[in-house]
Amino acid sequence: MSKAPGNPAFHAARLERGWHSQADVARAYAAHAAALGEHSDIDVRQVRRWESAKPGWPNTHTRRVLRAMFGLPLEQLGFLPPHRTPAAREDAVRRRSLLQGVLGIAPLLGPSGRDRLAHARRYDDRALVGHLGSALDELARADGSAGPRQALPAATDLVAVIEQLAREASSSLRPDLLRVGARAAEFTAWLHRDAGAPAHVTVFFHDRAVEWATVTGDAPMHAYVLLRKAQATDRHDAARMLDLAHAAANGPWKLPPRAQAEALQQEARALALTGAPSDTVARTLDAAHHALGRAGRAEPASCTGPLCAGYTLDRLMAQSAISHREAGQPARAADLLRQHLAHGTFAPRDRAFFTAHLSGALAAAGEPDQAAATGMSALSLAAAPGFGQALGELRRTASELRAHARRPAVRELRQALTALTA
Repeated sequence: MSKAPGNPAFHAARLERGWHSQADVARAYAAHAAALGEHSDIDVRQVRRWESAKPGWPNTHTRRVLRAMFGLPLEQLGFLPPHRTPAAREDAVRRRSLLQGVLGIAPLLGPSGRDRLAHARRYDDRALVGHLGSALDELARADGSAGPRQALPAATDLVAVIEQLAREASSSLRPDLLRVGARAAEFTAWLHRDAGAPAHVTVFFHDRAVEWATVTGDAPMHAYVLLRKAQATDRHDAARMLDLAHAAANGPWKLPPRAQAEALQQEARALALTGAPSDTVARTLDAAHHALGRAGRAEPASCTGPLCAGYTLDRLMAQSAISHREAGQPARAADLLRQHLAHGTFAPRDRAFFTAHLSGALAAAGEPDQAAATGMSALSLAAAPGFGQALGELRRTASELRAHARRPAVRELRQALTALTA
């Protein structure tokens, strides 16, 4: 009979996530650390210490990686904060978990926001919810310009803060906290996906967002998370993408018109990937345009405002071009992307992503030199902030250009992508 571990909480949590050996944990730690931009790794001996009766208290960087890996406060993994007796543990858990999150998000707020978070034990203070929402919106702005790795640690902390506060909040305040929490969890899932974290991490935060949207009765948010899950689905699993997008657009809820338009265009892309007839794809895109036509005036995009408030015709057309590319119509896709990238207003992340798709469409249309030059333009936008989806599309294009590897422009793009991952 195998000996029971000294820290059963950690042992059980890693088994639940499919890490059946201590070496699996070490590999998962390295992957999460890389996704967070932390330059550290561990070995099996360290995992063995964590599973012992005295696991110790990890340092700041390690705590951040472990929270991202497990999506839990460290105390729930069997770690005891230093200098705490068991009798004081309950208060310590609550305060330490909160303060760890505050350290991550407080610099994003003004002085009044930092003060309110620092005194967050006043759980009846509804203004706290507003400050948490402000922190979330600020993180989204940071991600849009500086990339996911800059925003990801604080976003993970923000979800932990909201979860801890919700446990202690009054029954009247808890729903408001969880509504913000659903938005924060969905955004954190997005960041993990763009940073290249393992798929199960993205799934964890998506599931948390669905849970909180469901318990608060926020049906449109539930549908929106399904849309985001569809967007996060690999293009090689088109059937699942189609199921999720169709459910988001047609389920037992009513999405706002702009969100409905985005869900329908995602359904069109999935239809194209499954080989549906072109007229079926076209009808779904027409439905997306009809939904967008019912929308009121566009508003600045934010994580806490109306869903897809900043979704515009230019974005719909650029995404429609991706559907045409997937349907085997690369020339049409390239024409649409050129037109709307030239005239539309896009955030840096979106411009990098759609420019990368333009590069791929040009490659598929038989224009390797133009594809490579466009790919270099996309790379210049995506490399420094680490916009993972754009970089993924560029690698797909480089693979498609392998037959033209001796052409100078193509060689330059492939070498640049290789240097980026070296």
